[in-house]
Amino acid sequence: MLAMGVVLLSLGASIGILAVSWRGEPTIDDQLVGAFFGVLVGIATWIGSWIYSAVDGDRAILRSVGAREIEKKDHPRLWNVVEEMSIAAGMNGMPRVYIIDDSAPNAFAVGRTPEKSSVAFTSTLLRTLTRDELQGVAAHEIGHIVNEDIRFMTQAAVLVGGVELLSRFFIRVGPFAARGRRFSGGGAKKNGGGGGVAILMAIAFVVALLSPIVIRMLYYACSRTREYLADASAAQFTRYPEGLASALEKIVAHQRTSNGGELNGAVVPLYIVNPLEATKLAAYSSTHPPTDSRVRILRAMGGGASFVDYEAAVKKVEGDRLRLPALELAARTGERLNTRAADPNQDPFEAVKRARAAIDLIDSFAGFTPILCLCGLRVKTPPESTASHVGCPRCGRVLDVPKPETEQQKVRQSSLPSTSDTDGQQHYTRATDDWEAFSCNCGQTIQLGAGYPLDYTICAKCDRRIEITPAS
Repeated sequence: MLAMGVVLLSLGASIGILAVSWRGEPTIDDQLVGAFFGVLVGIATWIGSWIYSAVDGDRAILRSVGAREIEKKDHPRLWNVVEEMSIAAGMNGMPRVYIIDDSAPNAFAVGRTPEKSSVAFTSTLLRTLTRDELQGVAAHEIGHIVNEDIRFMTQAAVLVGGVELLSRFFIRVGPFAARGRRFSGGGAKKNGGGGGVAILMAIAFVVALLSPIVIRMLYYACSRTREYLADASAAQFTRYPEGLASALEKIVAHQRTSNGGELNGAVVPLYIVNPLEATKLAAYSSTHPPTDSRVRILRAMGGGASFVDYEAAVKKVEGDRLRLPALELAARTGERLNTRAADPNQDPFEAVKRARAAIDLIDSFAGFTPILCLCGLRVKTPPESTASHVGCPRCGRVLDVPKPETEQQKVRQSSLPSTSDTDGQQHYTRATDDWEAFSCNCGQTIQLGAGYPLDYTICAKCDRRIEITPAS
């Protein structure tokens, strides 16, 4: 972070020197004065970046990738996983949960403090990973939160933005400031500058051009060793290192067969896996340690899940090449934990259900309306559709399109009638035979059309069967 600040001040000084040089025939003293004022601009940018990162930096990063905040009713499986890992990490509350519609599986965490933090997951990650694997990814990101990496990385990301903003200003405004003001070496000599003026100009120009590249490389280097500590934390929280190891393998394998998704340079170091790792650009953006090394370390932990076991695995896999002071400190005070077994009751249709849940969530963001046909097919109508009926492409039935919720209904969703539980079954008794809505126990709003013919319905979010009693 100190080196990044030095780069910012150097850029400010360079811009100050060049601004003075382009305005006439300066002396070295003039250039030094320009450098001084440029440093002041750099300090102001540094302070402004720090304040912005503290006030709105995390939300700005989430906005830059199109993240959408969700509630438990939107994706109960993900919400429960994040909640479980927050409890395992000893947090007082759980972070906010966001979804990004992206074709690459990945996740990251941002925030200022554990109390004001957020975790974001891509939609493809939710479709790709099993529950144990998703638990490992969530635990890794919560590890970043409790280890306070998020505040550090959020500030670094905003600082990178400050340097790039100054650099773009220099590139766009500088040539216009220099136009028509040809620098004369002879004039500089008469004013006491001589060749030193030209040398300072050349140095300032090189620094101004290289500063954005240098600070981005420093930013990329910030997260490398912290990834190991987050992996160790994930193993401790889940007590199942294989879950995270398998998730990392799936993420990298998906990247090798896809285009890497929508890349945002400011967010690349925050992701659990570098989106460029499977490309030729990986050598120039090594934000993370090699994923295969991380996987080998996790699997070398044997039957343990503590920092002590992780440090032993690091020495076994990497020897003395990898020095992790933070882990070594934790290892001296850590306790040994035994790993747990994988969930033996795996749902054979889990892959289909998680894919459906992720797709339904993204469709709901886009405004699609789901309609359940009697044949079991879910038909979705686009938000721009004005049709009151739609045909089922499987069985040909004509289905009523539910009336869209008004803004008042959305605000008062919690006041809707809800189902009742009897003998483990959910029931709802209709009040009328006209259109009406009620709330499932998971929070999902369900609408019934006029003359609804069935004695049950299926919740689109939690797949519960709800028995319907007609109006008396």
